[in-house]
Amino acid sequence: MTLPAREEYKVKLEVFEGPLDLLLYLIKKDEVDIYNIPIELVTRQYMEYLSLMRLLDLNIAGDFLVMAATLMMIKSRMLLPVEERPELEPEEEDPRWELVRQLIEYKKFKDAAGSLQEREALQSAMFGRGRDEVVVAKEPGVGLEDVTLFDLIAVFNEALKRVKVDEVGEIFAPACTVADKIEEILGRVQRERQVAFSGLFAAVTSRHEVICMFLALLELMRLRQVRARQNGVFSEIMVVAQGA
Repeated sequence: MTLPAREEYKVKLEVFEGPLDLLLYLIKKDEVDIYNIPIELVTRQYMEYLSLMRLLDLNIAGDFLVMAATLMMIKSRMLLPVEERPELEPEEEDPRWELVRQLIEYKKFKDAAGSLQEREALQSAMFGRGRDEVVVAKEPGVGLEDVTLFDLIAVFNEALKRVKVDEVGEIFAPACTVADKIEEILGRVQRERQVAFSGLFAAVTSRHEVICMFLALLELMRLRQVRARQNGVFSEIMVVAQGA
């Protein structure tokens, strides 16, 4: 079934998150041991996220597709009986080991970068900036506060699942646009100060409307008119005005 056109909006988010970030997110979400990754489960979830990103017309870097192929290769090798697996070095007997090593090194790098940013922020707050200090402007990012794009896509996926698939209803339902949803979100944020991310999807009646709502949120975040924040790992994601 072909959904109504999404007009001129085709959100291209500058997301500084790659395939290793997605894998770390899935491992954390499922609370699994990074040294014993359930490759079949993680591969299935990874491919599901890629499908959702394609559905939203998000930029998918080649690295994501390379990782998808890598996961499929590891999965196929682990399905082979031990005696039929290719000859490997003793320390590389588990097909997952190279991936585990990459994930551990990447996590160390991210943790170190996060600690450095925290120290810089603390020093800046305590001592202020010197008058002659040159401040390099950061790349414009997305309005995410302790929330990842993958967290948002997870909520989007749940909203899609809640909407009953009705092809006839989709065809004859009143057409909605991303512009309409942008106005709706801004209106709610102005009235209510903060809105639960999932609450924005509570009254949607079609898959097309879910997609329009999510693209509108991403566009508003890209334009820095709203931001998403989360107080805890499993707490509700809230949407607030950028200056709030």
